Order: sequence, then structure tokens, then C-alpha cells
Amino acid sequence: MPVADDPGRFAHALVIGKFYPLHSGHSALIRAASRASDRVTVQVLGSSVESIPLEVRADWLREEHPTARVVSALDDAPVDFGSDAAWESHTALIASLLDAPVDAVFSSDAYGEELSRRLGAAWQRVDPGRAFNPVSGTDIRADVAAHWHELAPAVRAWLGVRVVVVGAESTGSTALAEALAAELGTSWVPEYGREHSVIREGGLDTPWRSDEFDLIVDRQIELERRALRTMPTPVLVCDTDVLATALWHERYVGAAAARILERARAHPPALYVLTGDEIPFVQDGMRDGEHIRHAMQDRFREVLASSEVPWLEVRGDVAARVAQALPAVAAAVAARLSFAAPLEARSWDEQVALEALARSRGAA
Repeated sequence: MPVADDPGRFAHALVIGKFYPLHSGHSALIRAASRASDRVTVQVLGSSVESIPLEVRADWLREEHPTARVVSALDDAPVDFGSDAAWESHTALIASLLDAPVDAVFSSDAYGEELSRRLGAAWQRVDPGRAFNPVSGTDIRADVAAHWHELAPAVRAWLGVRVVVVGAESTGSTALAEALAAELGTSWVPEYGREHSVIREGGLDTPWRSDEFDLIVDRQIELERRALRTMPTPVLVCDTDVLATALWHERYVGAAAARILERARAHPPALYVLTGDEIPFVQDGMRDGEHIRHAMQDRFREVLASSEVPWLEVRGDVAARVAQALPAVAAAVAARLSFAAPLEARSWDEQVALEALARSRGAA
């Protein structure tokens, strides 16, 4: 068994979990293990029925806890704390993922006592009953928005729901994006292409180059990426996206760009909201003119209709458009933040089962 340099410390600690998803309680547990141990292994043990990939969860942990060794594996064995065969199956997998023996198992739940015994390690129970960190994966899966503050930036970025507002020139897309974000109490991402139009060499009088649209896509995605990690709710509103940029490439370069369309397919939002072209055209000095607006609107409708992403077109004043969009946003959020049920203990409640197992050993 490994020996720590400090007799009061452990040489190698183990933390296991589903991390479905990773939350502040998990991180508190891992930090407790890190403070008390020379090194920590974190094992992500999920089942094939769960809807967040294991490697996604492992990457969250690597970002949030860079000093820990993080490994992952599928564990579809029955979760039955009263079954010795089930214990042997789980323990064999856990042992196979270790690069060295462990001398401590850190857990909040009671299973840690039996797992520690089977691994020949000490059990370090942290925050029993979750008194200091009253959160669980079950709680979060049931209501992500209510527990958004418990999630690390990487988790927020992966779970975040992007709602993209698009439309032809002077159809009110920016006004709607800002108003919709305000109604939802969240952040919104402005259109980088408009900024680029102002700062590009030659201004609006110089013909557009195809590579400029690649730059716009890169900058737009980076703005989204930053906002997703810091937004105050699970919804992010975006004023345009990659698909819209591909359509503007058609307009200004004169041909579709397959590479940008491919990036759009790889980066779909949860919902598109198309702003209607029934409102008066306003020339702000940067727009082509009303003569192309209806044709571009038709092109947006055509492309969105062929997309697999849900979309709707909204009309009226800003307030009316927000009201029309909100039910679709709610549906998109519900669809995106639904989780497959994990494998659960199939016999008793966890604590009751483990206590019963301990009593049976004492009687023997």
C-alpha cells in the first residue's frame, strides 16, 4: 500500500461518481481529498443509458480539478448494495482503473464504507447528509435553472441553450435579441459581423473577401463560448450565428461557402427565431437597401425550413415578438435540458441497504 510522506496524509485517494452532471458538491469532495492526499484519482463511472457522454464529464473534471488523475468507464452492472456479486463487479472495474493502490476513499454517501473495505483503504466521509453542500445530481437534473449557480463554467457551457435571432436587414433582430434576453434575465451576444463591417479595411465600399467570413465565424463563436460560461441562466440569446453568416457570404461574395455551411451544421442552436420583414425599413448608413430585404428574408425562410433546428417567424412590435418567442424558447430549453434516468439502486434505499449489509456481517 502506498505510504504518504506525512503520517497525517494519505498517499493516494480515490473519488468515484457519475458526475451527471458535475456540481459544487462533487468539487468540494474532490478538494477535500486533494487537501488530505498526495495524489487523487477521480473515476467517472456512468452507464450506457445516460445522456451526457462520459468523456464530456471527464473533461469537465480535468478543467475544474487539473491536479487530479481523471479516468472514465462504463459501468452497467446492477446497482444492488445488498448483492455481493454486484459489489464484486463494481469493485473489479474500479480496481482495474487504478494505476496504483489507494489508501483512502473519499465519499459523502454511505457506500464509501463498503468500497473502502473491499479496496483495503480507509473511508473518509465528507459532508454526510450534504449539510454543507445541499445539492445532488438528481436535484440538478430535475431543475437545472434552479441550481445553475452550483455548476462550473465548463458544465454551464455544455448545458447552455442557445437561442439565435436571425433576419434580413432592418427586421429588428438586434432589438429582439436584447429584449428577449432581458425578459429571460440572461445574457445576449451581439453580431460581430456588424462590428467587422465598421473596422474592415476599405469599409463598406470595398468588395468582400470570402476569408473575411471565416474570421467573422471565428469571432462570433468565441463570443458565444465566453458568454456560455458566464451567463446567469441556462439560456443564451444570440444576435446571428454561423448559419446566418453563411447566407451573408452568399449575398456579398455571390456563392455559397461549403466550409461555412459545414461549420453551421456542426454548431446548431436549440432554436432559431426569424424576425419578420413586415416592419418599415430603416436605413442606418450600413444597409444595402429595402430592395434586397424581402429576397433575403425568403432565403432565410428557405434555409431554416430545410434545417433540423426548430424555428419560428415572429411579427409585430418588439413586445409582441417577445411574447410569440417565449413558448418556443421554453420548449427548446425543456428539450435540451432533459436527461435520461441513470441506473439506480434496484433493491433498497442506499443507506438502509448498507446498514443491513453491515448488520449481517456483524451477526456472522
